[in-house]
Amino acid sequence: MKSTKIVTPLFFFNAASNVIGTAFHSYKFMPKVIYLVAGARPNFMKIAPIVRALNAHPTLTYKIIHTGQHYDPEMNAVFFEELGIPQPDFFMGVGGGSHAQQTARIMVAFEEYCQKTIPDAVLVVGDVNSTLACSIVAKKLQIPVAHVEAGLRSGDMGMPEEINRLVTDSISDWFFVTEPSGMHHLQHEGKSDDAIFNVGHVMVDNLLYQADKLSRMDTRNLATTAYKKAQAAAGKRYGVVTLHRPSNVDDADTFTKISHALKTIAQELPLIFPVHPRTRQNLEKFAIDLGADITLTGPQSYMSFLHLWKDAAVVLTDSGGLQEETTALGVPCITIRENTERPITVDEGSNKLAGTDPATIIHETLDVLRSPQAVCRRPELWDGKAAERIVAILARVLENLSDHGEKTTPKRIQPAKS
Repeated sequence: MKSTKIVTPLFFFNAASNVIGTAFHSYKFMPKVIYLVAGARPNFMKIAPIVRALNAHPTLTYKIIHTGQHYDPEMNAVFFEELGIPQPDFFMGVGGGSHAQQTARIMVAFEEYCQKTIPDAVLVVGDVNSTLACSIVAKKLQIPVAHVEAGLRSGDMGMPEEINRLVTDSISDWFFVTEPSGMHHLQHEGKSDDAIFNVGHVMVDNLLYQADKLSRMDTRNLATTAYKKAQAAAGKRYGVVTLHRPSNVDDADTFTKISHALKTIAQELPLIFPVHPRTRQNLEKFAIDLGADITLTGPQSYMSFLHLWKDAAVVLTDSGGLQEETTALGVPCITIRENTERPITVDEGSNKLAGTDPATIIHETLDVLRSPQAVCRRPELWDGKAAERIVAILARVLENLSDHGEKTTPKRIQPAKS
């Protein structure tokens, strides 16, 4: 439990410093304000447990910053209510565009907001452009940065997310990691052990929270229920597919080869494929026919999609988060990528890295279907309490700053000189 002892610096013994001492004492016990940054649906899944933990904490408060990096019509009041969090305090609405355009718009809007209302820290999650942009702004304003999901590395500099991870971690102050590989990468990059915290995974916190809700709700109106009932009535298992990475779906040759593998698998196991909008465009653009054994649907709500994949015989995906969620629930996963920044899902979990070669995808999937399910375990600290650990650590490190009389005061950034 956090100590309530008041640290009395030496300068307090000088009577002339009474005003300073009183101000310091008042600041020490003011609630610390943390800005929680999110730009896409998965980001909100990750900050939701942190919000719930902050709501229960006596000395910390927060504001939710939504950059609007990914527009999603389903991110309405009901979406936030289902997550158990309030709607954002600030919505930038930056929308799409190139990486540079998007990042620049986020930086300008976030800088203006930070200079109007001063936070004690900025917390970013994951590896999207919002993560990078808001980290840079906060650091230049001398506001401490906490990175959740720090230290993950794919080694693939062709991935925009890898660049975002590397830059964000290079300027963050506190690093909350999800697995040992994250700690090792950060240590290798010269980060202090005192700033690295192995806390577990907030995405798993949210998954377990939502899975518990799902177990108690009426699922008859969920969009995926009809498909599950139809497969059960036919005595069939089914698999779930998700594909969205540009390297997989924007190249005609690669996408065609992956589609061939999926069609072959579907001859043995019916597949359902909630299709990302860009993926659907490319299916049409490249004239790819997936056949009658693969059911295409639109994007699903979190709860509807969880209801679908948790009972699947196998999940085939290029998603990073789904590799972790399937491991958490012990659902077999085939990752259609050449690398993963989440090796614990392969080493300890239910994930297999198949790459994009059709023969390998088919072999690995059929091996899962024809073999007894391999024993996997949920990684250490993936217990639904990561957010509680993060909030406790933030309270401690922010208190330490105030113990030393440090208060973050954003700088007014002057225009760059030519």
